[in-house]
Amino acid sequence: MFIPALVDLAFGNTEWRIFMASGLITSLIGTGFYAASRGNHKGLSLKQAFLMSVMTWVSLCAFGALPFYWNPEITSYTDAFFESISALTTTGATIMVGLDEAAPGILLWRGILQWIGGLGIIVMAVSVLPMLQIGGMQIFKAEAFDTAEKILPSATQISGIMTAIYSSLTLACAIAYSFAGMSAFDATIHAMTTVATGGFSTKDASIGAFNNGAIDSVAILFMILGSLPFMLYIKIMQGNHYALFSDSQVKVFLLTLGGFILLVTALQIAGDHHQSLDAIRHATFNVVSIMTGTGYATQNYGAWGIFSTAIFFLLMFVGGCAGSTSCGIKIFRWQVLFQDLKQHVNSTAFPNGVFVKRFNGKILPDSVSIAVMSFFFLYLLCFAILTALLSLTGLDTLTALSGAASAISNVGPGLGHIIGPAGNYASLNEIAKWILAVGMLLGRLELFTVLVLLSPAFWRV
Repeated sequence: MFIPALVDLAFGNTEWRIFMASGLITSLIGTGFYAASRGNHKGLSLKQAFLMSVMTWVSLCAFGALPFYWNPEITSYTDAFFESISALTTTGATIMVGLDEAAPGILLWRGILQWIGGLGIIVMAVSVLPMLQIGGMQIFKAEAFDTAEKILPSATQISGIMTAIYSSLTLACAIAYSFAGMSAFDATIHAMTTVATGGFSTKDASIGAFNNGAIDSVAILFMILGSLPFMLYIKIMQGNHYALFSDSQVKVFLLTLGGFILLVTALQIAGDHHQSLDAIRHATFNVVSIMTGTGYATQNYGAWGIFSTAIFFLLMFVGGCAGSTSCGIKIFRWQVLFQDLKQHVNSTAFPNGVFVKRFNGKILPDSVSIAVMSFFFLYLLCFAILTALLSLTGLDTLTALSGAASAISNVGPGLGHIIGPAGNYASLNEIAKWILAVGMLLGRLELFTVLVLLSPAFWRV
């Protein structure tokens, strides 16, 4: 909070006081909690790990909302909290308008929140979620994270490496944006939100405001890099230069991206929306943006026809790789689902045969399959409930459907004229915004982390 305060002060903007006050209040309360718990080095139980994961994100969102709440252009805490949780969960849905004329401090704060959120979910995906066995994530469990008692020291060690890699990618992205034609300020903020696959921009028209093919190319590259497993970057640093190319999850992710890009390009050309290179450029950018959950836009893809709209709706659910900043269901779960279906079909056709499920060359345990199946079921159930609740607030069917999908998949823009790539969430009523906020948190924390706290049986253990 003190960083945007200094930026606003340097630009002669009086809003520096808002960030200074927010920073002092947050520091005071945080120091109080630290002092109260200092010296308590007891082991972390599984129940405490679940509670800590949820309360950390909720607390960050609540305090992160203070600069928005005291901003004169935001009229309610609902809007402030919505913007904050959208940033920290790297969703990218916004209620702010007039970004082109907004103060530099508030624009930088939005970028910082998304950058922190992206880093937080990487560390959580590598350490906390596998240990909690959330949605099949136990398949990525490292020996260092076998028990809850090991999680804090192990997470502390690995977060340093992750932060270095994450910061290096952000710096490289900022430099590339600068060379492509962005100002230093725009390049810095867009680098933070690109690598975090968050999608907040300094322009109302998002990346499309620059109308620059070189900038689009930089964004495409770093959105993809942010959606790859960060543990593989560590392996590359350790000398395994083929780690990315030998990982089945990465291969499927890139092949899926390529397939959808070709399909959307063909639909644009057939519908005479764009031709040749322009069709490839806009298809590539927007497919990558939505599938990775970044949410940037160069065009209103909702106007490309009903088939393109349906494809972008489906892309919201796909997601990137596990252990990355991206969101959605994640590629590895689709792979596990395919392996289960393949085994079932083979067993039906050849009852006496023995068919072994594998992921990345290793045998796939039934516990992972069960966890992934449960995740799929719960994901669709939560999506249906969110859609129904949004419809009850008065939203039309397309807005409710795409809003629920966008929230639980942490994508950002939805479909339609209200929350589509050419609109935003400002006009929604407060109840709808709180429903969407809950959906963002559910999606970012992989559903079970939040929902398990609602079980009475969990608290009796």
